[in-house]
Amino acid sequence: MSKFKLSVLTLAIAAAGFAPGLSAAQASAAMQDTAPAAEQDQATKKQPTKEEIEVIEVRSYSGSLIKSLNMKRFNDTVSETISADDLGALPDVSMADALTRLPGISAVRTGGQAAEINIRGMSGGFVFSTLNGREQVSTSGSRSIEFDQYPSELISSAAVYKSPKASLIEGGVAGTVELETASPLRNAEQHTFMVNARGMFNDRADEVPDGKEMGDRFSFSYQGKFADDTLGLALGYARLFQPSVATQFIGLAYNANKDVDGIKETDPNEFISEGFEIQHKGGEEVRNGYMASLEWVPHDAFKLKGDAFISKFDSKAFARGYRVKLGGASAAVGNPVLNGNSVIGGTFNRTSSSFTRVELVNDDNQDFDQVQSYGINADWDVSENFNLNFDVSHSSAESDFRNGLLWSLVAQDATVANPVFDSNVSISYLLNGLNLPDVGFNQAAAFSDINRVMVSKYGIYPFENKDELNAVRLDGSYKLDMPVLASFEVGVRYSEREYANDRSVYEFGNDGAFSNLQKPLRLTQDMVKVIDFKGDFSYFPSYLAIDLDKALAAWFPNGIPQPVKTWGTGTPGVLPDQFVAGGPQTGWSMLQSGKVFEDVLSAYLMANIDTDVFNIPLTGNFGVRMVETKQLATALQDVKGDPKLGAQNITDDAGLINGQYAPSILGETYRDYLPQLNLNFRLTDDDQLRFAAAKVMSRPPINRLASDTSTSISDDGIISGSSSNNPYLRPFYADQYDISYEHYFTETEGAFVAALFYKDIKSFISTYTTPEFDFAAAGFFVPEYREDPVTGVRTELKNGDYTTAVNNDKGGYIRGAEVAYTQIFKFLPGIWQGLGVSGSYSYTESEIQQPTNLGGDSIEISLPGLSENVFTGTLFWEYDNFEARLSARFRDPFVSEQVAVNEQIVNYDGETVLDFQTSYQVTDNFGVLFQVNNLTDEPTKSYFGDELQTGTIQFFGRQYFFGVTYSM
Repeated sequence: MSKFKLSVLTLAIAAAGFAPGLSAAQASAAMQDTAPAAEQDQATKKQPTKEEIEVIEVRSYSGSLIKSLNMKRFNDTVSETISADDLGALPDVSMADALTRLPGISAVRTGGQAAEINIRGMSGGFVFSTLNGREQVSTSGSRSIEFDQYPSELISSAAVYKSPKASLIEGGVAGTVELETASPLRNAEQHTFMVNARGMFNDRADEVPDGKEMGDRFSFSYQGKFADDTLGLALGYARLFQPSVATQFIGLAYNANKDVDGIKETDPNEFISEGFEIQHKGGEEVRNGYMASLEWVPHDAFKLKGDAFISKFDSKAFARGYRVKLGGASAAVGNPVLNGNSVIGGTFNRTSSSFTRVELVNDDNQDFDQVQSYGINADWDVSENFNLNFDVSHSSAESDFRNGLLWSLVAQDATVANPVFDSNVSISYLLNGLNLPDVGFNQAAAFSDINRVMVSKYGIYPFENKDELNAVRLDGSYKLDMPVLASFEVGVRYSEREYANDRSVYEFGNDGAFSNLQKPLRLTQDMVKVIDFKGDFSYFPSYLAIDLDKALAAWFPNGIPQPVKTWGTGTPGVLPDQFVAGGPQTGWSMLQSGKVFEDVLSAYLMANIDTDVFNIPLTGNFGVRMVETKQLATALQDVKGDPKLGAQNITDDAGLINGQYAPSILGETYRDYLPQLNLNFRLTDDDQLRFAAAKVMSRPPINRLASDTSTSISDDGIISGSSSNNPYLRPFYADQYDISYEHYFTETEGAFVAALFYKDIKSFISTYTTPEFDFAAAGFFVPEYREDPVTGVRTELKNGDYTTAVNNDKGGYIRGAEVAYTQIFKFLPGIWQGLGVSGSYSYTESEIQQPTNLGGDSIEISLPGLSENVFTGTLFWEYDNFEARLSARFRDPFVSEQVAVNEQIVNYDGETVLDFQTSYQVTDNFGVLFQVNNLTDEPTKSYFGDELQTGTIQFFGRQYFFGVTYSM
């Protein structure tokens, strides 16, 4: 059973039953020990001493809930909060899991665990995140924070601001998540030390070859006060080692079309899927987190604090099984089964012009991620009424994802000197919606035959991202002796951010056939073992799992060449048109690499309200935030080697030279004004009504600001171009309104909260094709004509299509309602007084629709991250030293990203995830616990717009934990 102390003054107020006449100033003082650090620095600094009021100690999970409710009650915005004691007591592997227990917040499970969070129906790209009030960059390669990078053991509190105020850093249309590490001088005890150790077991690991069953978690933390409570030190360490296992079916996008039903006159061609994957996934994840904080108060009017946070998250994962390529429009299709205009079943036979085949995959992925955050904060009470706060910070993230792929194909006979690819391929399948499909292969017996399977290709495709932000901030507040305005605040902030994306590649062999130049590898018995599918997947054919290290050592006896950023294959020092014929075209690794620079200057002015309206106490704030953004991106523009247009000889990492491109810097500067208002009416001692209105913004994902434009000229002289990104993208903007009613029961029994919200989204980023685009007017190099290199015939050029990311003006509303209820049943007799419930329900709807054609015909799908209905609930019981609780998280179907060969936006089925925990406090210092995550082994399931067109079916298993805690 966890032990903690609420803020002294807050509990004194609670003990008095939240006495009538509680002023805004008192409420502000009450929140000094519980509000996030960024808020405290602007609040009233004077607090009563321990001798002036009674100290009331609240123990256990129920006390933690009350502490969170008090934090919510006295915040001056619409917000949700979690206390550290709450986090330490629940089975939260990371902050992603912890945050999903708050109203209106849901998560996207990756590998069975929460990583990205959604707030009020909006995906992680619309969520802004800070640590100790400082902007955080991400390892995701975008702006979306991967909250599984943050160990819950190292975070002392979390707040989700659903309505902003002018003093908060801009960036969250969905909301702002504020994480806070420990502040040792606010700790109730002189010295505290805690150790937490847990063992872990996954019950599906035995279904995955080489899957690991056991894992562990370990953490310790220390907080101490010295030198008459003028010096504070906090240290923390958290380690996670966990196996990652999954068995999965993944359907691929419908990217080909063909007439398969024989109706040509009045019926369009039918859409055909690229194929599907059936795989075992396994591996291990190791996360090491470090936290340190040092506070010094040499004088009552001055405080200096420095803190550091580091998290390293490394994962190694393999995927084994097979990837089925149906062969597109060139395949022979028999007995087609249609869902509308899309093929969901049939028999596909390889033809001389199709690529129909089964690839046996033995992929090896490694991901090395690290986030770092450092900051120094100085807080100075210049006078009784005037406060200054200065903050300087650094946030950085590095991600090195190495996607290693090993393809194997079926040979007619792998034992001969010159093996031949077996082109007699027939594949039958029938999708069963959200259930596993029926499949059949004429080569099924060969998948596990060492005399038939040969390694045909190896490729490694690293994604390396670096993101770094440095910021400086100065804030001031001045108390006013006025009847309406209690104080005003003013501040300025400047930040510089640099994002770098580096792509590289190494490829050898052929994934569609056998190469004469790069012969396939003959496997030996020591390299392979036969793998059978088990459980729900047991009817799928067996296959050969290949020891990657042994196979590559045999294929590359002199060592595997390392991936490089390169124009292609050839002789160093020559131009691309002199490359060896048939070499891979890897110039994308050069064109997709680059940097983005973002400088932001912001300033705000905000007034805090403290008055009465018709004898109803009114508090809140209003203000405006000015934001000036300068964004730039490096670019390589294809100028066809014209030196007058800046063409330069650019040497790649392999020494190859390309003189076709001109390096350049693209971008722009823009300014925004964001007005904001928060009002809180204290209707009674236990009831309050909140209203908020604001203009908010979220900048585009930082990787979408990169420049990756490519252009081409067809044989008939048509100029076309495309870019998935755009350095000129502007932010998402929205006007939003919130109203909420909060009723608090007695000081230790809970609360009821109901809220309505409305967001008017002004625009979204979408991919748009402009026909007859004027390339010359847009600054692209356009030659006078196209000359055939053989005949010399010249062709006049014409403008064609240009496809790129744009800010469209097709916005719309997102609106919804939230209800939250917490009740501790103190009125029940005897042992049942420890019974309680905490839950929330949110309903969200939107008129915003986005087109997709991944399932065939173009259809409209909802906004990514939006589930109409989201429910979270916890039923708990506490008696003496024993606790037990059952938690549930439910969300309706939603749209999000599925990762297969390529990233795909799909519909996810609704899901319910149950977790259970029980604990017993053996002594005041020592406790034991047992918990189960994903109690019902809830799978992840997705589909392409229609449930009959299967996307993902993925099972992760249950995670069991047994652990001990020791504190002193």
